[in-house]
Amino acid sequence: MASRPPQFLTTFAFLWLLTPLVWAATATEQLQSVIDDHWQYSLKEDPIMAGRMGVPDYNDRLPGVSREDHARRLKAEKAFLARLKQIDAGQLSEAERVNQELLTWVLRNSTEGNQLFVDRIPFNTFYSFWAAALEANDGLAMTKVQDYEDYIARIKDFGRYFDENIANMRQGIKDGFVQPKIVVEGVAPTVRAQVKEDPKQSKLYEPFENMPASISVKEQQRLRARGERAIKASAIPAFARVADLLEGDYMKAATDSIAIEELPGGKDYYRHAIKTYVTLDMDPAEIHKIGLGEVKRIRAEMDQLIKDSGFKGNFEEFTEFLRTDPQFYAKTPKDLLKEASYIAKKIDYQLPEFFGRLPRMPYGVVPVPDEIAPNYTTASYNNAAIGGTRGGAYWLNTYALDQRPLYELPALSLHEGVPGHHLQNALSQELENVPDFRRNLYLSAFGEGWGLYSERLGKEMDDIYTTPYEHFGRLSYEMWRAARLVIDTGIHSQGWNRQQALDFLSDNTSLSDANVRAEVDRYISWPGQALSYKMGEIKIRELREKAEKELGDKFDLRKFHDAVLANGALPMEMLEAQLERFVAEARNQ
Repeated sequence: MASRPPQFLTTFAFLWLLTPLVWAATATEQLQSVIDDHWQYSLKEDPIMAGRMGVPDYNDRLPGVSREDHARRLKAEKAFLARLKQIDAGQLSEAERVNQELLTWVLRNSTEGNQLFVDRIPFNTFYSFWAAALEANDGLAMTKVQDYEDYIARIKDFGRYFDENIANMRQGIKDGFVQPKIVVEGVAPTVRAQVKEDPKQSKLYEPFENMPASISVKEQQRLRARGERAIKASAIPAFARVADLLEGDYMKAATDSIAIEELPGGKDYYRHAIKTYVTLDMDPAEIHKIGLGEVKRIRAEMDQLIKDSGFKGNFEEFTEFLRTDPQFYAKTPKDLLKEASYIAKKIDYQLPEFFGRLPRMPYGVVPVPDEIAPNYTTASYNNAAIGGTRGGAYWLNTYALDQRPLYELPALSLHEGVPGHHLQNALSQELENVPDFRRNLYLSAFGEGWGLYSERLGKEMDDIYTTPYEHFGRLSYEMWRAARLVIDTGIHSQGWNRQQALDFLSDNTSLSDANVRAEVDRYISWPGQALSYKMGEIKIRELREKAEKELGDKFDLRKFHDAVLANGALPMEMLEAQLERFVAEARNQ
């Protein structure tokens, strides 16, 4: 006969069977769960971003932007915020607290934008939903039949995606929340230009022109035929519907006023835009005042440079000389691209003197696509897709060469290439031991502030600014960004008209007339974004000066730059906190 177990063990076993097994997750596990769930959510919600992050699962579609999509996102992101708030930050490591704080900032900003329904205006002179769709596959590796099948499916999704955006724009018309007429008049022709009679003339057909040899000739022919039909049946009619809207009902509803604050809910929208792009909650009047002070300081430096150069004339005569003398302009697009490339390589050579960590990803100097060049800004940077077939792209506008002065190229190349946007973005993508959302995160004050800081850093390099004209070009670019503080706030909150803005930018910089018009219309169409450059640069310079003062002989510029870029993009308050830790650690070494 088997022996009976002790009574207490029998009772314990019985209770154990009835009690659910619950282990309390640690703060680290809770945070990781939110980060993982949010990343999978982000990939699904933004198929274009997913592809550029090397995740091809959603390359057969475009984002959803219907009212139902907005409602779902708002609910989901509020839930993520609630989960983050429940985590005890005191139990997290320093790196984990950065992740928690940064994701909280991103989600709060996103939910606020969703509640303001910013998608009622889904375009400006720099960005648009149709351009995002047109360029969605740029740089993505397309090596297999399935890649092309997905691409064709994405083209077929143009109709749905464009129609959802059209519905949002029509809601904007109904609400009186629309772009000004001056903006619509500039943008509408670029959309109409995409309505091609021959689908093979569309940019969308380009991936079918040079298909890999690994795909059989028969399959290539089949895929080309399907792609051509998809472009003709889905994409071109979608562009036509947007063009019809812009030229018709939207143009009629477009405002003569250029101030966002004059639209219904415009003041809240502008304050949100400032928080989004400056990453600080600031009053527009305060920013306007800072801008006026910077303009005054830089103008004094410009006047002194003109005097030192030996030029016989005043500021207006000097800038007119720069705008009109043929010596300052390339004769062909290739000449402009070659000069920018030469300057870029001179900078590349010196980077190890200023940075301890450099990116592996290369970059190139590339012309702005013809279809958007006439209404596009001077230059921009487009980061490489992870796992893609191209490096980073420093886009240079070669349209209207008589408006693209050579003396601006050193500052422009420092900003858009290295050590500006390419270096910063590539390093961010190559961060190790951080969540994926941080590799993809771009915050304008950090990125554009760093770009403008990089222009000034060129003064500390050898043989970058080689003539008084190039030095003036740098000052003109800094003045341009300082003037943005005055003009953006002037237009949207201080009652300025367009001519005041044009005159202020023209009177204080050497920018060509075409660039002045393009820039002012950009500020009109994209409230708040132009503030990020100078406000971010002011903060980075302030933090460097503070570190130099506190560390004295212990200050190491390479280590300081590495510390600024070590965490990828951060809001300004978080960057300041990180650099305070850097200074404290350096002091104790």
